[in-house]
Amino acid sequence: MQPNQTAGTSLGPSKTSYNDDIIAGWVGVGSQLDGLGHVGVDNLYFNCNRAPDFAMADGLKRLGVEHVPAVATRGIVLDMAGYFNTDIVKEGTAVNRAEIEGAMKRQGLASIEKGDVVLFHTGWLKLLGKENARFGSVGPGLGREGAKYLASLGVAMVGADTPSVEVIPFEKDAGLFEVHQILIALNGIHLLENMYTEELVKDRAWEFLFTLGPARITGGVQAIVNPIAIR
Repeated sequence: MQPNQTAGTSLGPSKTSYNDDIIAGWVGVGSQLDGLGHVGVDNLYFNCNRAPDFAMADGLKRLGVEHVPAVATRGIVLDMAGYFNTDIVKEGTAVNRAEIEGAMKRQGLASIEKGDVVLFHTGWLKLLGKENARFGSVGPGLGREGAKYLASLGVAMVGADTPSVEVIPFEKDAGLFEVHQILIALNGIHLLENMYTEELVKDRAWEFLFTLGPARITGGVQAIVNPIAIR
């Protein structure tokens, strides 16, 4: 972000001075949402959209993040660090149906409902600023069977305190970012990456109202977001 400075300049009789912004950069950073145009299967994206038909250099002509509505729904956080009895879940640790149901039982959560936003807390954000190369290259996360299970329940979004949500290194025999394919391309479920879940777990706020304002980047593949949990 480059400030458009007008230092030393004042306008009109009231001597108005100001600063403005021009942004040029990558939006796939920080707390972010993956849109439905982010990941496909052999150039076929959600709802049978072919990449040559909508993915253009000046933005997506379909599936842009501006179509993601404002969200207000039930959110739950699953404390996987607590489930595995560690501060930071080790990279390569896959979370599948058994782990999801085990964490729910541990936290006294009865069910995951259609339209829920499900967040996973692994403690991985503790590495940011300390072990950046490790943070960005590997991580614990959702496995293929876990992704299919959540999709079968009709969840709206899946997120984690990691930059990928899914487990890396990938599971044995898994394809490249196959969890992204299962959730985004095959089921239209958005991913929420680098979610700050530490305070939710500290407060044992396992269930909450999840709110997210709409993104306004026309044709965007991803969006920087600032979701809020209200308990």
